[in-house]
Parts: sequence; C-alpha cells; structure tokens
Amino acid sequence: MSSKSEITARFTALWPTTFLQDALPGAENANILLAEMIEEMDARAADMTTDYLQGNFFEIDHPAVQWLRDCVNRCVVQYAQNAGIDYEMDWHVQAWPNINRLGDYHNLHNHPHSWLSGTYYVQVPSGEPKVGGRSDLNPGAISFFDPRPQANMLAVKGDGQVEAEHRVVPEPGMLLIWPAFIHHLVHPNLFEEARISISFNVVLNWRDSYLP
Repeated sequence: MSSKSEITARFTALWPTTFLQDALPGAENANILLAEMIEEMDARAADMTTDYLQGNFFEIDHPAVQWLRDCVNRCVVQYAQNAGIDYEMDWHVQAWPNINRLGDYHNLHNHPHSWLSGTYYVQVPSGEPKVGGRSDLNPGAISFFDPRPQANMLAVKGDGQVEAEHRVVPEPGMLLIWPAFIHHLVHPNLFEEARISISFNVVLNWRDSYLP
C-alpha cells in the first residue's frame, strides 16, 4: 500500500447528508419555563403530541418560546452557510411540542413538504430504564437512516459510507437539525419521567431563485 505522501488521487464526498447539533446557551433556565408550559398544554389537549398541524408553538408570545425560535433561526442560517448557499432565503418555522411518557415512541417517518426538520430537547430522563431484559435497549434515543436504500450492500467495517443508522442520545438543551427527507424514529421512553421536546419543520416560502 502506498504511503500517504504518495497519494495523488482526488477524493470527492458525493451526496453528503448534513446534520447540525448544537447545545443552546441559556437552555437550563429556559427549559424550566418550557416544560411547565408544555405540560399545561398537554393537560388541556390529549392529542397535543400527535396533532402537530394544530397551531404553531413558535407563535406563542412568551420569552422562552421567543428565545428558542431565535436560536432555531440562527442555526438554520448556519446550516445554509455550511451548505454553501450564498443567496437570500425566506422561510417560516412550524413547531409543535411533544411529551413522551413511559412506553411512548415515534414510528419511522420523514417530514414531507419541508426543507429541514429538527428537534429541541427540553427534558430527557436519565438513569436506569424501568424495562430490562435486553442489552440493546436505546431508551429515548433518536435514529436516522441512510436515504440510499442499497448503500450497505457491500458494507465493510470502518467505512462510514455504509453505516445505515446514525443514533443520537439526546440531552436537555440539545438542538438537532437535519434534511426533512431523512427517515428517522424515536425509540420508546422506558422511564417513569416524561421526555419533553419541541419538534419543528423549516418550510421555504417559495422563490424561483431556489431552483438549481
């Protein structure tokens, strides 16, 4: 095998899928207020988590909500800059709160008609799960899957191009953003404490300049 200094080949990473992960400053205080607000909303609406098209959480006039909305928009700008987008974009963010109690989960899905999707974690249980018996449990984790169905047909160990699943174990204050077409699922909550999060879609207000 040639030494590294002798390699003259050019390598191109084709069709990359970019994820943004950030730990938001000020999250500790904001999360207390957000958790109280979301629990009150959940007490009034039994289908709050599943009826995600009913209203927009980011339209609530509250300092903690405004803080999170500003953080999300800042991260969207960073995402666009990282992607090399050098023109003005116009978008709106549709957000909804989630409460996952013991046994709750989200099936495999993606988010049509959106550019980006994301989740902010307000409250994440920790410690030993209430359900045992298996060593491969991933309580509360979120898994993302390679959008290229046949990419792992000739998988070899250590090649990052063929890892079919990317799993994230969330923490309070963590913000994730990913392309809305990526299929993902949320593993069951196996704790007595609820997992509270705020999901959102970044929807482009159409302009012809978006056309490639």
